[in-house]
Amino acid sequence: MFRAGQLLALCLWLWAASAGATAAAPVIVVLGDSISAGYGLGDRAGWVELLQQRLRRGGQPHRVVNASISGDTTRAALGRVDQLLRRHQPAIVIIELGGNDGLRGLPLQALTHNLEQIVERSLQHNAAVLLVGMRLPPNYGALFNRAFEGVYRSLAERYPIQWLPFLFEGFAADQSQFQRDGIHPRASAQTVMLDSVWRYLAPMLENRSVKPAAR
Repeated sequence: MFRAGQLLALCLWLWAASAGATAAAPVIVVLGDSISAGYGLGDRAGWVELLQQRLRRGGQPHRVVNASISGDTTRAALGRVDQLLRRHQPAIVIIELGGNDGLRGLPLQALTHNLEQIVERSLQHNAAVLLVGMRLPPNYGALFNRAFEGVYRSLAERYPIQWLPFLFEGFAADQSQFQRDGIHPRASAQTVMLDSVWRYLAPMLENRSVKPAAR
């Protein structure tokens, strides 16, 4: 039988051990907008939450921090990335940004600069980076759309990062996979997005120094 003091000491030791294990777990920070924030979905239904569940099922120790904010732009994300990096010291940063910049017609030069800074600061904190690309609706014009997509391609060529060209690959043309606004994917599309992310993320979990996948 434990005495009260011994029981308290045991509880404190177990709590400290649990807290230490959590703190020691490598962190994956997802820096995104409403697509990664799970806009319009129930709790634990977004692809980021599903990612944490997949990691646990696979015995991976990584802890996912979802730092995504609906409506976020690259400029706003750049303003908070340093604090996120200092606080979480992530092993991996997933950058899913730029869609709102494009939809608002913001200058592509600014989009490029902001993403450059986010990538560089993440790398300076010794984090591996997965850059997630996005495309714009066709009504924005083929010329602007090609230039928008080219921003991500250029970054992937210039920096030692992984690059997922298009998060909506496999269902972008299927309107049944989107909510009424035609922009945000339904719950049924979240696993498709997760599978796309996982293709590039999985090798990063095993080797943070992995070279970018062949394109």
